[in-house]
Amino acid sequence: MIFLKTFLISLVAFEHIYFLVLEMFLWTKPKGIKTFGLKSKEYAEDTKVLAANQGLYNGFLAAGLIYSIILKDYHFSVFFLICVIIAGIFGAFSTKKIQLFYVQGIPALLALITILFL
Repeated sequence: MIFLKTFLISLVAFEHIYFLVLEMFLWTKPKGIKTFGLKSKEYAEDTKVLAANQGLYNGFLAAGLIYSIILKDYHFSVFFLICVIIAGIFGAFSTKKIQLFYVQGIPALLALITILFL
C-alpha cells in the first residue's frame, strides 16, 4: 500500500510540475496556446504574467507533495491533496471546463482516498 500511496502522490506532484512548465515557460508558445485554448499569441503575451503566477502556485503544490513523500508524512500529503482538489473544483467551475477537474482533481482525489482508507 505504501507504494500505491507514494505513486499516486508522485503522479499528482509531477502533474503540477508539468502545469508549472506549461504556465511559466510555454504559455506564449504554440504548445501553451493550444493546451489552454488561448485566443491568440497577443492574448497569451498579455496574460503571461498571470499564467506565470498560476504556474508558481502549481509549483508550490508539487513541492509540498514531494516534501511529504520525502518526510513520509501523510498529514502533509492530505493537506496538499485537498488544496489540489479545491483548485480543480474552482478551475472547472470558473472556466466551465469540467475536464480540468478530471485532469487535476480526480488523481488527487484517488490519492487522498488511498491515504485515508488503505
